[in-house]
Amino acid sequence: MARTSLYNAWVFTVVCFAGYSYGFGFSVFVTTIGQPGFYEYFELDPTTSYTARILDATNALFNFGAAFGALVQSPIADKYGRRIALAVAGAWSLIGTALVAGSVHVGMMIAVRLFQGFGLGMILALVPLYLNEVAPPRQRGLIAGLTVLSFGTGYLVCSWVAVGTYNANATVQWRLPLGLACLSPLLLLLTLPTIPETPRYLVWTGKKEEAWAVLRRLHHNTEDPEDRQAHAEFTQIVLQVEHDREMKVGWIQIFKIPSLRKRALLCMFLLFATPSTGIIGISNYLPLIFGGLGLDGVLPLVMYGVWTTIGTSMALMSILIVDRVGRRSLMVWGYPVLAVLLMIQAVLQSQFLGTDNRGGLAACLVFLFVYILVFQLIDAPAFIWASEVWPTAYRAKGISLSFFAFFVGSLTYTTPSALAFRNIAWRMYLLYMGLCLVCGAIIYFFIKETKGLPLEELAALFGDEVVVHITADGTGIVEDGELDKVAAIVGTEHVETLGSKTL
Repeated sequence: MARTSLYNAWVFTVVCFAGYSYGFGFSVFVTTIGQPGFYEYFELDPTTSYTARILDATNALFNFGAAFGALVQSPIADKYGRRIALAVAGAWSLIGTALVAGSVHVGMMIAVRLFQGFGLGMILALVPLYLNEVAPPRQRGLIAGLTVLSFGTGYLVCSWVAVGTYNANATVQWRLPLGLACLSPLLLLLTLPTIPETPRYLVWTGKKEEAWAVLRRLHHNTEDPEDRQAHAEFTQIVLQVEHDREMKVGWIQIFKIPSLRKRALLCMFLLFATPSTGIIGISNYLPLIFGGLGLDGVLPLVMYGVWTTIGTSMALMSILIVDRVGRRSLMVWGYPVLAVLLMIQAVLQSQFLGTDNRGGLAACLVFLFVYILVFQLIDAPAFIWASEVWPTAYRAKGISLSFFAFFVGSLTYTTPSALAFRNIAWRMYLLYMGLCLVCGAIIYFFIKETKGLPLEELAALFGDEVVVHITADGTGIVEDGELDKVAAIVGTEHVETLGSKTL
């Protein structure tokens, strides 16, 4: 594996400000509902069904806005570029987050949470779009997986900030974390000018020389002084994009062309399956769930902090192994294991919820933490797979559809969750268990492995033509007998370097 340069690390860090913005902005409301000052300020009783409906409405509108934000990023990213789209999403997120922090009554909080969700939905969908288009094939899982790690880090920091402000005065207790959510989109806007446009977008828009300069700088390493890997990847990108230009690009074509339709259905299923595991319904109301298990005061927020710390640590482990173990492999075994854990949680809560049995309640807590351990091992693979399988011409649109499905799933499971956990309690876990089993079966039969393959070669998994293939060592192209034809399209400089290796 090639070493990551300081320049690459900086590019990835800047883009991760976007993922972190989503994580902190989403999570800040989860911690807010664990702060007594929030209920005091808005004159809400946390034990009533009315308050549960208010919380459900606020979360539902956030996900509703995020779903349409994910769709809107596509035309901006395709027309103006990935970097400009990130700037638009960052500005929208900054304004929306500031409005949430300044909310003075419940109606305003609900309305501006919709506005904030729109911006954060845009910003989250753009992270894997950008990262996939700058990542080397053998490290793509690690780099694209930074999407999950970055928003997980946002969850983690937000949870401990909430613990730190718990003993502050009633207003600072919940309003300060809301205000701090403005920092990361601001950092994104300030640092975006320092990173390049993605080479694949530049090739698609006819800027080949600029694309080559970007790709060469991103992939240069001392073990490859002649930049053979960069030449090979550039050749493949240019030839595949030229081939893809023959396709008519549009939303309708995604559902008319069989290979694109298959991608759309599988990607939308995969990201809808993620909230179907119960993660959104559980994590959104985790401080309330911990309260129901007998914890009080600051302890539910502390436990939420431990939960996010464990989850983010496992997300890091997942992206470190996903290029070796594979995306499909992690998901195939992960969903059935989650089903078993959810069944155990349902049985435990049916017996001990509402009792003073410390041992039983402690067992409930333990299995919630085991659940997040397993979930985070399969979370990143789903996001990686759903964002990598699209051709350059359709990648922004495909990711839009995938994340639209993710937020629709989040909306589906978030909207009734506060009332459901209050009224049917442990039975919700049985629903999630069944969904995990169904999703695991679909993944087993329909999701193919993508590890190690260049983005352009993933087309073969869906029956599309791959114009050229990169050699196993990544430094040449397999179709060396066609180098003269390749030179006419790509340029002699790149082909001479490939030729010295492959002929």
